[in-house]
Amino acid sequence: MALMDKALLDIKITRLPFGIHYSWVIIGILATAQIFGSSISMAAGIMVPPLNDADGDFGWSLGLIGAAMATYYLTGAIFAPITGWLGDRYGSRLMLLGAGVMYATSMILLGQTTEVWHFFLFFGVMLSLTQSLAMVPLMAAVSGWFRRSLGLGIGILWAAGGIGTGILAPVVGYAIDAIGWGGTFFAVGAIGGGLMLLLLPLMKNRPSDLGIEPYGTRASDPPRLVMETGMERLRLKTFNQHIRRTKAFWNLPLIHGLGCAGHGVVLIWIIPMAFERGVFTSLVSAGLILTIISLVSVISRFVTPILAEIYGTRKMMAAALTIQGLTILMLFWAQDVWMFYLFAAVFGLGFGGEWTGYLIINRQYFGDGPMGSVYGWQTTGALMGHAIATSLAGLVIFVTDGNYTVVLALSMVFSLGGVVVIATLDPTSHVLIPEWEDSLPAEAKASTKRGSPEPGLLDTGDAQGPAPAATPLTASDD
Repeated sequence: MALMDKALLDIKITRLPFGIHYSWVIIGILATAQIFGSSISMAAGIMVPPLNDADGDFGWSLGLIGAAMATYYLTGAIFAPITGWLGDRYGSRLMLLGAGVMYATSMILLGQTTEVWHFFLFFGVMLSLTQSLAMVPLMAAVSGWFRRSLGLGIGILWAAGGIGTGILAPVVGYAIDAIGWGGTFFAVGAIGGGLMLLLLPLMKNRPSDLGIEPYGTRASDPPRLVMETGMERLRLKTFNQHIRRTKAFWNLPLIHGLGCAGHGVVLIWIIPMAFERGVFTSLVSAGLILTIISLVSVISRFVTPILAEIYGTRKMMAAALTIQGLTILMLFWAQDVWMFYLFAAVFGLGFGGEWTGYLIINRQYFGDGPMGSVYGWQTTGALMGHAIATSLAGLVIFVTDGNYTVVLALSMVFSLGGVVVIATLDPTSHVLIPEWEDSLPAEAKASTKRGSPEPGLLDTGDAQGPAPAATPLTASDD
């Protein structure tokens, strides 16, 4: 009877109206986690003026604020590969639980900040761990739900995050002015954490948990491997060893770091710079800069993964970083509100495309498999770029007594430097480790140890080991 009840529950969950595949439910859940998990880092610049206001509750120096922001990114860089590994090992559902609890707790505590060390702990450490849980294992998990059309799924996911951040930035700015620091972060923490926990019953680690196939699976695709845990772990270990021998494994985190350093300077320091130039006088109007960046980036967030599957990820990444770097020139002469808003509109196109193609290029280079650890190291590179750029920019501003010229130049150098490194990557027309199974014993190879799965259990892999090679993505950057 219990088995029958479970079967009925699975039917209710998986048979969605109009034949919608459950992968799109997962996209909706992950989009919610991403909106709140990334909202603070994407809109962190909105916090700088109230923290720096000499007549306000804090009155901290820009150098001190920059150090706290750098701590946030540096801590996240340490956590990213760890949470990525945890996601591969224990599944994304447990990671969503952790993200929901940590988000509510750390945001509410952030609202109670009265001392500098509070901000370093609640923002720099606790919220950093929250973002790592929400962004690394959960975003990497989406690959296992799509056999094909992964670019469309990722595009929708990132686009939703852009819309959410674009709305949240001015809302936070308005709320701080209207109800104060504590009330703002209590409300955002309760809503964001509560939503993630409410969605937890709908979250599944992989399609096989529901007895369904990943989206886009064809009858001709290879079936899911059936192996004991020891063999799965051996395959995972060997898979990761081969990945680390490729040039792409090391260059992709570097590119991500340079790209994030380039836009990180803008996200954190453009609002203080606009205030310093006397262009804005309220957080609401200044926050529209981040809103425009985020909303315009929705276009490139959505389009980049799709075009990356068609034309190759290297081209899309290089184009995005070029736009991101060259548009900084507009800020050297920006003295009016409309100039800042125009910059935000153009910059948003490059910003949105810089970091949304990594899950695509991972599949193009490494095939199918648990991408939590791989994406975790790339996220470490991204957050290290944020940490270095934020702290370096804060130091420059402090030493030069508020001169932003050098800071803007640094942003350009970081973004365009990423374009140079992209040129060293291998073409994406072929998997870089096609022969990785040759170093496995015969009983662990896909070709000699293939089981006969029950109907409906075709999958791309489980939480502990890579699946057989997927149909390769044929986009080439040659």
